[in-house]
Amino acid sequence: MSDAATMDVKGDVTPGFEAVRDAFANNFASAGEVGASFAIWKDGKYLVDIWGGHADGAKTKEWQRDTLPNVWSTTKAVGALCLAILVDRGELSYDDKITKYWPEFGAHGKDQLTVGQVLSHQSGVSTVKEPLTTEDLYDHDAMAARMAAAEPLWEPGTRSGYHALTFAFPTGELVKRITGKTIGQFFREEVAGPWDVDFHIGLPESEEPRIAEMIEAKNAQSLDEAGLNDVQKLTFANPAPSALAPNTRAWRAAELSSAGGRGSASGLAKLYGAAASDGTLNGTTLIGRATWEKLSKEQIFNEDLVLGLPGSWGAGVLRNVGGLLYGPNEATIGHSGWGGSFVMGDPTAGVGIAYVMNQMGPDLAGDPRAMGLLAAAYEGLSS
Repeated sequence: MSDAATMDVKGDVTPGFEAVRDAFANNFASAGEVGASFAIWKDGKYLVDIWGGHADGAKTKEWQRDTLPNVWSTTKAVGALCLAILVDRGELSYDDKITKYWPEFGAHGKDQLTVGQVLSHQSGVSTVKEPLTTEDLYDHDAMAARMAAAEPLWEPGTRSGYHALTFAFPTGELVKRITGKTIGQFFREEVAGPWDVDFHIGLPESEEPRIAEMIEAKNAQSLDEAGLNDVQKLTFANPAPSALAPNTRAWRAAELSSAGGRGSASGLAKLYGAAASDGTLNGTTLIGRATWEKLSKEQIFNEDLVLGLPGSWGAGVLRNVGGLLYGPNEATIGHSGWGGSFVMGDPTAGVGIAYVMNQMGPDLAGDPRAMGLLAAAYEGLSS
């Protein structure tokens, strides 16, 4: 398609949100989009639910509403919500020491950390000191044991240092120790099923026909080691997963609640739209207003040791301080993924918004495709 006017955008747009369709089409015309979906959920229905393009780099397979790309760290918002559900049930507290549920994690001075501090990247274990391969990430039990025994890379509880990949292991381990279920099983049985949400932490083989092939960013900036601190050097390199790792069955099968989730924009927008309003969908309440507030509450605000960017962390989610990332409303929380995807819940406007794609962009935050869609979304919401 050579221009936005000829781009075949599938799906539905409520009157007043035509600018969203135009922004979506423009991403294909001028921003190198290959395949994507975008959705806005409010008051039990979709205001926008659109998709288009192709699920593979060769452009032989059309993108469908239910095409499943890897959403990288957008998965963290889903993992964080799993733990919020346990908080809502009274089975977990963000203020408890993590050793209450996982005694082994207290090794090397990590024993004073609260669950909330661990979920906000303050444990000091953004990686471990012994060499890791990407394949090591697929063994949850072994990685959880490594993290529990690890010596922290900085004083725990004093700074955040983004746990890009290792976030999966405390998240999954807490779910496992409290419920006896893996996080993928817990999400499937207790969230995706009751709420009819098309998202997977650990993709069943039966869903393989729906996957999108992930495509590396063009002009991605290579890391300049000279400008990195010691924590960044170790975290980015140990392991350093390829952008194409999700194109392997082993990655897709692993229950990586940090970076391995697969889902549609419609599934993610519904999940966070329902959670941000009254936490009820299909007659099932998963998270009450008080728990949403606990999930959203600031655990730490600082310049992140790993990302090198200022940020305010809730219990596994980014807080929209200053309205910089996720629209104008400061009460919004969400998470973005490597390459451009994001999900967010805005309790002020009562919406969930999500964007997923397979052509990864080079920006660490604020992907221009995502920002254009968000600007158009709020134009519609405010009219």
